[in-house]
Amino acid sequence: MTYNIAVVGATGAVGREMLQTLSERNFPLNNIYALASKSSIGREVSFGDDKILKVLSLEDFDFEKVDIALFSAGSDIAKKYGPIVGKTGCIVIDNSSCFRMDDEVPLIVPEVNPDAINSFKKRNIIANPNCSTIQLVVALKPIHDHFKVSRVVVSTYQAVSGAGKPAMDELFNQTKGVFVHDQATPEQFTKKIAFNVIPHIDTFMDDGFTKEEWKMRVETKKILDNNINLVAHCVRVPVFIGHSEAVFLECEKDISVTKVRNLLRDADGITVIDHRADEGYVTPVEVAGEDDIYISRIRKDPSVKNGLVFWCVGDNLRKGAALNTVQIAELLVSKNLKGIKI
Repeated sequence: MTYNIAVVGATGAVGREMLQTLSERNFPLNNIYALASKSSIGREVSFGDDKILKVLSLEDFDFEKVDIALFSAGSDIAKKYGPIVGKTGCIVIDNSSCFRMDDEVPLIVPEVNPDAINSFKKRNIIANPNCSTIQLVVALKPIHDHFKVSRVVVSTYQAVSGAGKPAMDELFNQTKGVFVHDQATPEQFTKKIAFNVIPHIDTFMDDGFTKEEWKMRVETKKILDNNINLVAHCVRVPVFIGHSEAVFLECEKDISVTKVRNLLRDADGITVIDHRADEGYVTPVEVAGEDDIYISRIRKDPSVKNGLVFWCVGDNLRKGAALNTVQIAELLVSKNLKGIKI
């Protein structure tokens, strides 16, 4: 059986990655449509190595001829068009934060909570989690299943691509400008990003945390276990692609580093590279273009009972966004789940 798929936001970094991922994974396609705003009509985007798609207008598109729509156009577009598209019977898989905490919308990471997908029929909408949350819960799942994680402290080191192509351009231009003494004014970020780190992602909330930090807490609870207490400190770093996380866990059961390492090695979507020597760990440069979450530097935390520390790295445009969205679509296909008109 084949499916008609639309990618909304096809001209953006994640939209293009969605198209590439659909092609690479040989998704069972009948027709594929690339959609964006009216200003992008007629632009060309690649699908695989040898196919070019002409961009169509989101505003004028008939979603009744589509089975699944992958949205990567931001919360405003998702809020406006997601419910409209869902009512046609087309299943929306949205990559923005718009629907993530909606009780009627499942928040899915296929390696972690695949059974939750069955509740999409209330609105024909499925939410894709935040990029930093996705790689964290993939890593936590096998540990939680065996040792029962009770608390997580995580510091993130997030690539500029998480803020889109303009943010990547800003890092490139600022870095280049340093060598010619060009004093560029920050536009995409609140402060200079080249040769710097910025402890601020998304908007500030009343309690002093940023919304990115809040997302990691509430999304982890919804996806994995509501009883997990989590605190995050999210930092933007001058890296183009690849989010990194330093993760500190407390578990209810006595923890074994050897057992954890074996559990992670056996888990879907995870690669362990953990050698206690020079180069025995993974950095974001090495994971660009990779599908797995990479885990290194696994060790006991001697400061708390049943504590564990590890380093976690993933390509935020792939598993953190496009790949997870496509995997959700693949999960729908594997379960033979279809939308119905609402």
